[in-house]
Amino acid sequence: MQTRYFYIKTIGCQMNVHDSDRIAGMMRTLGYEPILDIEKADLIFFNTCSVRGKAEQKTYSFLGSLAELKERNPGLIIGALGCVAQQEGEKLQKKMPHLDLVLGTHGYHRIPELLEQIQMKRCRISDTLWCESIDSLENLCSQEKVDQAGSGSRFVTIMRGCDNFCSYCVVPHVRGPEQSRGSGKIIEEIERAVKAGVREVTLLGQNVNSYGRKEGIESFPTLLEQVNRIKGLHRIRFTTSHPKDLSEELIRAFSRMDKLCRHIHLPVQSGSDRILKRMNRKYTREHYISKIDSLRQVCPEIAVTTDIIVGFPGETEEDFKQTLTLLEQVQFDALFAFEYSDRPNTRASGYRNKISEIEKRKRLQALMDIQQQYTLKKNRSLVGKQETILVDGISKKDKRKISDELNEKFQWTGRTSTNKVVNFIAENSLFFKDRLFPGALVCVTIEKAHANSLYGKAII
Repeated sequence: MQTRYFYIKTIGCQMNVHDSDRIAGMMRTLGYEPILDIEKADLIFFNTCSVRGKAEQKTYSFLGSLAELKERNPGLIIGALGCVAQQEGEKLQKKMPHLDLVLGTHGYHRIPELLEQIQMKRCRISDTLWCESIDSLENLCSQEKVDQAGSGSRFVTIMRGCDNFCSYCVVPHVRGPEQSRGSGKIIEEIERAVKAGVREVTLLGQNVNSYGRKEGIESFPTLLEQVNRIKGLHRIRFTTSHPKDLSEELIRAFSRMDKLCRHIHLPVQSGSDRILKRMNRKYTREHYISKIDSLRQVCPEIAVTTDIIVGFPGETEEDFKQTLTLLEQVQFDALFAFEYSDRPNTRASGYRNKISEIEKRKRLQALMDIQQQYTLKKNRSLVGKQETILVDGISKKDKRKISDELNEKFQWTGRTSTNKVVNFIAENSLFFKDRLFPGALVCVTIEKAHANSLYGKAII
């Protein structure tokens, strides 16, 4: 039987990356093999993102470029998955008739039957049905072949959807209402991963802080305690947190759970109370800063990263200055900043007083210039110190394969507990030959600090 090949392209959040990993496992179960050469693929999936305008533009650009490939190979199956697929549904197929499948965020477990229909009936399908139970989606894990080959880290979904309806955000409209998984299923999945060699897990959800509240099950800190007790697991991360739901119990977890990484991503979005109210964020600047202060009191070494939107409708110069002063006051380890863009079905898309593209770019640059100073300052403070690194694998800067002979210039990469990227070499390659692999913990002396990474040497 001739081997069939699949190609998956993914943009967007960690949830999308995780979904694509599991879909890849499903495809291997169906007898397909992954391929990097899109021209040779029998099936192409594009897992899309609609959180920001630029991401959606990338979707239309990439999918449009596949029309010529489909014309040359009529048997090729092309599918659009994820948030844009959920948002647009059949309209996406009308715009792009070469799409065989448009599949929303709740339909991944139906891929085998949908592909069979497309192949047998030579039909086109649009499926954007909501899934009533999160277990229907997450049971995908039980049959998967996904071991995230060669990786010591694994994403684990603990909840899906969102009930917050921030005025700028499309997530509730494309991911659906908030649903939490039972802790038993989560623990079982992590234990399987640990047996397969995974040493670090990242718990995923649109708002992990509200885990279990809607279903009346255990709280997120209680779930963390259960994960923390799993033997063989080295590190626990989670994302994303909403400031309004960051409890004192979760804050204290950073001082008493040994496997919980000393890093939190806590999106603030704006430093102006007026803009936060228009965003429907349900907290104030003062409330946010008090949460940061509490985190740093219980865990002085904790790294704090954030998201900020510039150019929100009606954002004045004074509002923007308040965001800049927030940066000066908090001094984040890093941030992800974005220019506001209207998203379908959101309240903010109907707001007046839109900010010009030129002004948004100007504000974004000013924000990043200030943040770069704080990021570099924090990175430089680690020079000369020893950090424990969880190895991710060979550094992207080193083109040789992992099977090549180790030597003193062989460069690896990993992350600190505070989520800082460290590229390093092992001077005594003979000693480290059996100790350097994805998921291993290695002590590294930091020698240099750059804007986005650190450099050091592994020590015996």
